[in-house]
Amino acid sequence: MASLAPLQPLADDAHSVLWAYQVRPGSGTAEVAATEAGQALASLPESGFVWVHLNLAHNGAERWLRAHARLPDAFFEVLRSPTRTTRFERDDDLLMGVLNDVSFDFAYEPTDIATLWVAVAPGMLVSARRQPLRSVDRLRGAVRSGQAFRSSVDLLAHLRDQADVLIEVVRSVSLKVDSIEDSLLAGRLQTKRVDLGAMRRLLVRLQRLLAPEPGSLFRLLQHPPAWVEPDDVQELRQSTEEFSVALRDISGLQERIKLLQEEIAAQVAESNNRSLFVLTMVTVLALPINLTAGLFGMNVGGVPFGEHRHGFFIVGLLVVLLTGCVAWLLLRQRDDR
Repeated sequence: MASLAPLQPLADDAHSVLWAYQVRPGSGTAEVAATEAGQALASLPESGFVWVHLNLAHNGAERWLRAHARLPDAFFEVLRSPTRTTRFERDDDLLMGVLNDVSFDFAYEPTDIATLWVAVAPGMLVSARRQPLRSVDRLRGAVRSGQAFRSSVDLLAHLRDQADVLIEVVRSVSLKVDSIEDSLLAGRLQTKRVDLGAMRRLLVRLQRLLAPEPGSLFRLLQHPPAWVEPDDVQELRQSTEEFSVALRDISGLQERIKLLQEEIAAQVAESNNRSLFVLTMVTVLALPINLTAGLFGMNVGGVPFGEHRHGFFIVGLLVVLLTGCVAWLLLRQRDDR
């Protein structure tokens, strides 16, 4: 990408630009002030690259991109697209990517997944987001600590190390699922199905957003731009393979959660059936005495045993016999089932 004419800093540079770094292999990394990030993009170094990270939550961020980065309209179309599926596209020598990552204050909720937009060109990497993201923050820490990066594509490959974050998420969810499974087998499960449902929704959302990424990047790597070094292509391919493994782990974890939900549902149904059976038993066993009390309590003449000295005991014995017969029939029916 050709160098651009110097531009005057915009008044809202300090709010739109979160950070900027100039990375020179062999010379270390220099942090660039937010008000000077536009000038750094206008005069790209012959060796190394400039990384600028923006906050799209600020109204002036897109205006800053148009004024300083001079990105093509295709990038802004991707930026405004309602589709948040992870993918990579190419526009001449520019690589454009839509990445999804967990937010910095991740609380295992489906809404804690946010999007990162990147544009990569010779000597330049521009990234933008609306919410703080964990992978980007980790990469910033690596840059500040002096980790060496060959090029902007090498930085993109490390930015794509979302597999590490995904593995942490899968590990944490797996521990929760293991605990629920152990409690289920021990017969002391207290977890509600709604908790498992929240974890499953999180994994489904992650997989839906991230699953297309390996395929789109593999297609792009078949015909990369001429300026991308073979080592960088190999680095991207390796990170994509690791990413695919993490996605397969997510699929396996979803299946485990689904089976647990089905087992919990079966236990709840069995418990409800037992409660219903007990209620039915009580109701049916009380039927003979209720009928007898109703019949003998009618205020009419001719009530049997009304004048018999042992009438109460005779009627009581008949009620006990009828109740015993009914109980025997119910228990026999239950055993047959």
